Amino acid sequence: MIGAVMGLDAYLERVCQEIKRLDLGPIHAMADLIHQAYDKGRWVFVIGNGGSGANASHLCEDLAKCPLRDFEDQKRLKILSLTDNTPAIMAWANDTSYDRIFLEQLKQYASPGDLLLAISGSGNSPNIIKAVEWANAHEMTTVGITGFSGGKLKAMAYHDFHVDIHDMGVVESVHQVVFHWLIDDLYRRISGRPDEKILAACGVS
Repeated sequence: MIGAVMGLDAYLERVCQEIKRLDLGPIHAMADLIHQAYDKGRWVFVIGNGGSGANASHLCEDLAKCPLRDFEDQKRLKILSLTDNTPAIMAWANDTSYDRIFLEQLKQYASPGDLLLAISGSGNSPNIIKAVEWANAHEMTTVGITGFSGGKLKAMAYHDFHVDIHDMGVVESVHQVVFHWLIDDLYRRISGRPDEKILAACGVS
């Protein structure tokens, strides 16, 4: 909780520093994987807990809608956040354990060749680890989206995007910044260059 000992200026500067320190290779790789899933008509599943769960829902909504230019006839990305199926989450957590809430949904919906984006700031959330273990064993492509040391998830996912700071708020914030770029990048790939009016409003030529 570095904001508890930093003023606002210092805190925002630190967040900017962490963004500038990112390894961009894994981010581009993640963008490629999402676009490949789109091209092949594969499903993309997103999972996370707490703030990462909120980021999963947000990413899912944005990737489903925002890359589209034509809402009537354009091909859509098949994407589902497993954080949003509340009845299933409560049923599996109540009847078995919270560790199984994502694993059991993957068993229901996923197929070999699908993509799993697994978000865990610590990299050690048991329900994330179980889901990724199952996905790896069933020929899915897995991406770990991590912070802190990366934990177990960083080591076991086939691909990893890591924010190397021991502060959950900053980790989740940087994840969200990158997610918004992913959305724009997918728009570029499937819908082309944004309208000139949009670019001008953003100060981009």
